[in-house]
Amino acid sequence: MTPATTTTRAPAIAVHDLRKSFRDNQVLKGVDFEVERGEIFALLGSNGAGKTTTINICTTLLEADCGQVQVCGHDVMKQANKVRQSISLTGQFAAVDEMLTGRENIVLIAQLRGVADARATADALLTRFGLADAADRRASTYSGGMTRRLDIAMSLVGDPEVIFLDEPTTGLDPEARIEVWKAVQELAASGTTILLTTQYLEEAEHLAHRIAIVHQGVIIANGTMDELKRRFPPAKVEYVEKQPSLEDIFLAITAKEAAK
Repeated sequence: MTPATTTTRAPAIAVHDLRKSFRDNQVLKGVDFEVERGEIFALLGSNGAGKTTTINICTTLLEADCGQVQVCGHDVMKQANKVRQSISLTGQFAAVDEMLTGRENIVLIAQLRGVADARATADALLTRFGLADAADRRASTYSGGMTRRLDIAMSLVGDPEVIFLDEPTTGLDPEARIEVWKAVQELAASGTTILLTTQYLEEAEHLAHRIAIVHQGVIIANGTMDELKRRFPPAKVEYVEKQPSLEDIFLAITAKEAAK
């Protein structure tokens, strides 16, 4: 995939030598990566690899032990308020109030963020995410895919420059997952920068312009799908040349790292 925009400006997210421990458990051991403006960047790794800890530090929810993190040109440690004004976070579990309607959920967030015309903002986002017909239904009646789309719509209130999606399709059925994928691709096409974490190989392969593989607290591979393929042994030509999938690459790279 090609990012929606190409620019010479500073990256939207810059992470250098990020480290974090919880008591004697060192979760991040020197994480480095950059995310360009307007691209979808995936942190791919198994449970416990350090993906959510990285997201929490980048979004000012957690303090790093050491390292440097800049988001939209702001230092997350020294300029936390400016970072929060520039970003939005959608966690693993939807932050939707099921007692409210879809419209009421968005209006509430718009009012909290001081948006001038909260209702117009809600109507525009509901239409954009295909939820206009369900706008006045309680969110408790929404399917999993609809709930996730509403959650992402809520995260767009205030036009954040960067959206963090922490395992956005966890627990969704295949149809709902495809709905969320489409929403994410439309966001990137409009110029929004997206950093998502996932443990689903096909999700990273389908969505991301670039993929970083996190393993035991470090980035062990980082690049486009084509660049990652070049780290995999050449395809064997039998009757048909079989190109490696992201699953093949992930397993090969992590196995090589484990063997060190």
